[in-house]
Amino acid sequence: MKKILIILFSVIILAITCACAYFYTTISPHAESNNVQKNNDIINSNITNTIPSNSDTSSDIFSSYYVKAEEILSNMSLEDKIGQMFLARYPSFGVLNEIRNYNPAGYILFGRDFQNETPNSIKKELQECQNASKIKLALGVDEEGGTVVRVSSYKAFKSSPFSSPRTVFANGGMEAIVSDSHKKSSLLKSIGLNMNLAPVVDVPESTNDFIYARSFSTDVNEVKEFTKEIINTMKEDNITSVMKHFPGYGNNVDTHTGIAIDKRDYSNFENRDFLPFEEGIKNGSPAILVSHNIVECMDDSKPASLSKNVHSLLRNELGFSGIIITDDLAMDAVKEYVENGEAATQAVLAGNDLIISSDFVNQRNEVLQAVKNGVISEDIINTAVRRVLAWKLQYGIIE
Repeated sequence: MKKILIILFSVIILAITCACAYFYTTISPHAESNNVQKNNDIINSNITNTIPSNSDTSSDIFSSYYVKAEEILSNMSLEDKIGQMFLARYPSFGVLNEIRNYNPAGYILFGRDFQNETPNSIKKELQECQNASKIKLALGVDEEGGTVVRVSSYKAFKSSPFSSPRTVFANGGMEAIVSDSHKKSSLLKSIGLNMNLAPVVDVPESTNDFIYARSFSTDVNEVKEFTKEIINTMKEDNITSVMKHFPGYGNNVDTHTGIAIDKRDYSNFENRDFLPFEEGIKNGSPAILVSHNIVECMDDSKPASLSKNVHSLLRNELGFSGIIITDDLAMDAVKEYVENGEAATQAVLAGNDLIISSDFVNQRNEVLQAVKNGVISEDIINTAVRRVLAWKLQYGIIE
């Protein structure tokens, strides 16, 4: 009898111990804290560019296109894949050889590329570029309206430049904004372009801010409505839009000529700067361009374009599944924060899918060498290129 009681007591003690352990690891507040920390660690170690699996792409903007994209990707060389991570500045000569040898994802054209040209001459030239490319090209331009009008500033393409969105709205409301957007897309598509690096969805704080002249309004709710209309109008026209400049310019200085250090609190971004981007994401924006601003509340050591933290925030907090694009890596704001000239390598590691580059061939070779040296894993390249290919499929750039 004594032995039976001892055994019974031991069983009861064991059961109580197991129950306590279960409570602590799954129910108690301590367990919740531990699990949150564990999840954060996982997120931080896979900041961006997690390869989408069949089970987690249903909410991805390009989910319907990943199977075909994977099929294309599986037949590409490493060299060709890396080329697809670059949106290069259109060269002044030798473009066809560059396309055949280095396979860029596409080109951005600037004002100089339309000077002394006609709609027919540009259309013919861009078609030759498409014919030379293994994978059809994204061909983009900054045609924002107002101070940035790469095409319409030339009378051969339009009798007068497109007005700024603010001016268009003042003269005709949101209906005029929609009509203006259709006209821009129609002009660009008529000469062989399929991408407009617009809209600017930054929310300046005052009329004195650098970005004010290119912005729609200082009222965040007005910018949200503008963003929604532009994104949907450009989707309707089947031309790629690019929201810029994440995480929001605010009152910062021009990063083309120097460094912009943003000292604003994170709450400012949550309650103001992020809201137009979130509106665009909700309405199916395919691409977002990240600025070179150093945003101290997110990352005080690197420009946003090279920051894993900023890209993690865009992917995981704002839920963006489209193409993340750097601003041009040749801009002065990047140079002081890059060692050994490895801006492109840092851009890839940060989580960008497309790198805008005025030094395409050298930076493409830099990334290729970084993969061969084990600095960048080929999985990161594959994830970015899969996304780029899926985007091109969605917009009919490739079939």
